Amino acid sequence: MHKPPPAPHFVQLHQTDHAAVRAELAAGLLAHPPHASPKFFYDALGSRLFDAITELAEYYPTRTEAALFAQHGADMAQRVPAGVVLIDLGAGNCAKAASLFAVLRPTAYVAVDISVDYLRGAMGQLQQRHPERPMLGLGMDFSSELALPPAATEWLARHELGGAPRCVFYPGSSIGNFNPIDALALLRQARAVCAEGGPGGGLLIGVDRVKDKAVLEPAYDDPLGVTAAFNRNLLLHTNALLGADFAPARWQHVAFFNETESRIEMHLQANGAQTVRWPGGERAFVDGERLHTENSYKWAPADFDGLLREAGFGPAQHWTDPQGWFSVFWAPV
Repeated sequence: MHKPPPAPHFVQLHQTDHAAVRAELAAGLLAHPPHASPKFFYDALGSRLFDAITELAEYYPTRTEAALFAQHGADMAQRVPAGVVLIDLGAGNCAKAASLFAVLRPTAYVAVDISVDYLRGAMGQLQQRHPERPMLGLGMDFSSELALPPAATEWLARHELGGAPRCVFYPGSSIGNFNPIDALALLRQARAVCAEGGPGGGLLIGVDRVKDKAVLEPAYDDPLGVTAAFNRNLLLHTNALLGADFAPARWQHVAFFNETESRIEMHLQANGAQTVRWPGGERAFVDGERLHTENSYKWAPADFDGLLREAGFGPAQHWTDPQGWFSVFWAPV
């Protein structure tokens, strides 16, 4: 008889508080100016639309970062210590981390995502391909606080990995969704997670760079309108969560690079005066008023290096593509 492959272990920490979600959405709609968190992009349709965005010719980050890992992965592996526990933030389908298994050769893999259900299928298949590697799925929202829970520490100890070095892996330039103050807070927490392991750990992170608006803006406002559909789908998701009555066809996608703040901004602009209602509340929008849905900060390498140092990391190294559009940083503890 063949021994069945081990199954990944899962710990679910995040539980959806529907009342809190409704309160957050309502507070954002009633604010001046109104806003909604980009986490509300990602219902089932939103996730599929984002996957489509990554296939667009104009959307350079995903393919540029993948090329960097393919070209420089062996060099990165010279910096990442042997026997590392790879902690993947916002793991999703786990594909980016899995592509590095061959070069980084992690002793264990910890995948962190707000919904552990989304991880189960991907991690189950991944575990079958790598039965020798212990895998843990953590269902938690690390955007407000990043720390390994006691259950994860106990899991590492059971596998005799409590003293192993840790590599926090944060690809995709998702750090760009945080303003600089919040990004610094998250990086400090990531450093603390690394420091709790053995010596030699650090952070491997993808960072989108400042570049010409002619490159930046089409990546967030493509001519096929996929990103526009992704942005407007937030309104449908809000309708479902809040019981609101947004009419997506009456809202226009707007995306531009704010040079002063060094960030792409995405908004939805009202086409005509309209009132949006939901149980217990309403908001009147004037013609042309905007609902702010996302920021994506872009960094100069020297500035991001300074942020890493302020977070407590040691001297960082980064790799970039020939155009200088994107960087991957290794920052040791």
